[in-house]
Amino acid sequence: MTRFRPCIDLHAGQVKQIVGGTLDSSTAELKTNYVSQHSAGYFAGLYRDHGLEGAHVIMLGPGNENAAKEALTAWPGHLQVGGGINDQNAGLWIERGASKVIITSFLFLGGQFSQERLDAVLAALHGQKDNLVIDLSCRRRGDDKWFVAMNKWQTITDMEVNHESIKSLEPYCSEFLIHAADNEGLQKGIDEKLVEKLAEWCSIPVTYAGGGRNLDDLELVKKLSRGKADLTIGSALDCFGGTGVKFEDCVAWNAKQGG
Repeated sequence: MTRFRPCIDLHAGQVKQIVGGTLDSSTAELKTNYVSQHSAGYFAGLYRDHGLEGAHVIMLGPGNENAAKEALTAWPGHLQVGGGINDQNAGLWIERGASKVIITSFLFLGGQFSQERLDAVLAALHGQKDNLVIDLSCRRRGDDKWFVAMNKWQTITDMEVNHESIKSLEPYCSEFLIHAADNEGLQKGIDEKLVEKLAEWCSIPVTYAGGGRNLDDLELVKKLSRGKADLTIGSALDCFGGTGVKFEDCVAWNAKQGG
């Protein structure tokens, strides 16, 4: 059943909401929707107190490890951590209290998918695919084609997100996280076609993020995915300075779904 899933996006050690497509190495080009005065630990505690499982903590660039560790301390064993995850630190983040680690860029060497790297990450997790989320965050290329984007969503890889690629990766992970980078942070609506396709292609849990604005979008994802996909809402939430939807209303929506 479709659920609202919250997030904690970290940039330069602060909780922020950013426009995904602008997240490159140049600070001048970064478009920020909101910078919170609250810490990562505050939001982790908020999600804990409302029983919001499956939240993802994403480290966008360097300088975010302490903030991520603070979040994990607030709710150990219940938060997923991504951003800079590789075969050398995946196990460490599980030891620090992450329920799962989220991986994207490390799987693509020079923009090309590496099965060897995926195997290395899984080995670092002692073969526990339940601890692994594969992030296939993507950008549109043409009509109804999406390609995985890495390096803060700036580099387009050789992997098209489609039925074939999803099925090839499902044996190695417990769920997918899909940011529609072209929609991320814009509050202009979800990529409806992508949500439909993800529900068609995925047989394991999948969370869509990008463009979510309100409770109507939660209902839309529920309808388009036939209850198979979850939705992350970020910039539109009142706790992130948004005006589209109240955090408490998303919590109530989940309770109504029985989740």
